Amino acid sequence: MRDPGHVAVGTWSGGRFMHFGEQLDEDRLAGLIRPGGGIDTVITADTYGQGDADRLVARALEGVPRDELCAVGAIGHDFYDGERDGARGFPRFTDPRLRGPDDYAGYLRTAAERSLRRCRLERFDLLLLHNPDRTGYTSEKVWDGMSALREAGLTRMIGVAPGPANGFTLDLIDCLDRFGERIDWAMVILNPLEPWPGELVLGAAAERDVRVLTRVVDYGGLFWGDLPPGHEFPRGDHRGFRPAGWTERGHERIELMKPIADRHGLTPLQLACQWNLAHPAVACCAPTLIQESGTGARAIEDKRAELAATPAEVLLSDEEV
Repeated sequence: MRDPGHVAVGTWSGGRFMHFGEQLDEDRLAGLIRPGGGIDTVITADTYGQGDADRLVARALEGVPRDELCAVGAIGHDFYDGERDGARGFPRFTDPRLRGPDDYAGYLRTAAERSLRRCRLERFDLLLLHNPDRTGYTSEKVWDGMSALREAGLTRMIGVAPGPANGFTLDLIDCLDRFGERIDWAMVILNPLEPWPGELVLGAAAERDVRVLTRVVDYGGLFWGDLPPGHEFPRGDHRGFRPAGWTERGHERIELMKPIADRHGLTPLQLACQWNLAHPAVACCAPTLIQESGTGARAIEDKRAELAATPAEVLLSDEEV
């Protein structure tokens, strides 16, 4: 059993369960998320592929000793009893149309046990409350239920993983104020080109000894270096929803950062990870590994190796950050 390492791979990588770049086949994605080669932490969520991502994790973990990996899960979207609402996905388990507060703990227990069975694990190292609504952030019944999973041995640690909406900041700070003594980890979006609003919650996390996982460290793939300015994204790629001109502006700003990266022998992606790790409470970076298309696209396995080579020790000075 391990705590999350300073770098991690999530099952949203590889375009199979979340639409970023080309879709990898199962064999290739399983190899990508398999612990080893400098990355021992894998993150999944039960709602990805309605359990299929969990099953892929089981395949990826075959033969890996349990004490050589860290398994992070996430539950909260009810795809068992809820109906998918288009791009909004499945409802949260706290939706009053599905159940009342007295049934929250029972749902969480069932969801955790099913996810573990699919992953072929006895317990998670960390289990996150995935993309909660207002009830999830504030309900004592919810956090009693999450705490009960830890007490039952289904997970060593518990945490919260807000969705991407900018409004999560106050909700997360409020959640930490209410339940910070119970919460071990939180997950937020953070990178040098998207410091806001993730930076705003780090002080509250540090005050409560809550460690932070950071995602989207790659800024939609731009820090990997093979996404050209003005790239046209295929229909359905999540990055198509970003504002017009973001790749052009991002490239300009990354060019200004390269002297700092060069000074420390870092790639732009490694610099982004180092920048995150230099912040209070941040202990893990989980960028999205993306197989881009077209001329100049790098093999996604090379990107994994680059992530694995990121130094765990922060090399940047306060001025450089």
